[in-house]
Amino acid sequence: MTDDARPASGDRPDREAHPAGEDFEDAVADGRPETENQRLDRNWGELLQELRVTQTGTQILTGFLLTLAFQPRFAELDGYQRTLYLVLVAVAVLATILALAPVSLHRVLFRHQVKGRIVRVTDQLLRVTLIAVALVLTGTASLVADVVLGRAAGLIAGAVALVVVTLLGLALPLSARRAARRLPEPPTR
Repeated sequence: MTDDARPASGDRPDREAHPAGEDFEDAVADGRPETENQRLDRNWGELLQELRVTQTGTQILTGFLLTLAFQPRFAELDGYQRTLYLVLVAVAVLATILALAPVSLHRVLFRHQVKGRIVRVTDQLLRVTLIAVALVLTGTASLVADVVLGRAAGLIAGAVALVVVTLLGLALPLSARRAARRLPEPPTR
């Protein structure tokens, strides 16, 4: 167990100690015989896996957007397309910064016995990052369709992307969480 896995004095095993917002009793009742430090280590590992995927995708998307300005056809974009492009670049850069922020957070707080705080803040950063990525994906679909097929197609592509990302990124997880809460409780040991 690492030093940074130990909760600081004052960190309690309560609602704040769990990034998913679950009560401590619910966390213990999930069938895993683990200490609070083990749970935080596992949560941190799971967040790192999510961050790796998010960081890679965000950086690729940001890089793609940044190269567009140097393409010959970029000069043909109208005012709306240029504005949308600049907004997308700004949000993509923000998403990249948000996805990288947990690394700095961990570096600064490493071995300060505040793993619970690192996990909570990283969870929050990752949630905001996912929203920013969803906006960039939606806007990018709209921009590409707008440039290739016209304004109406761009607006439709953006709307469709927004619906799909909302369904898969928000509605599906919330539905799965509700369904999981209706499952019978596992037997305790």
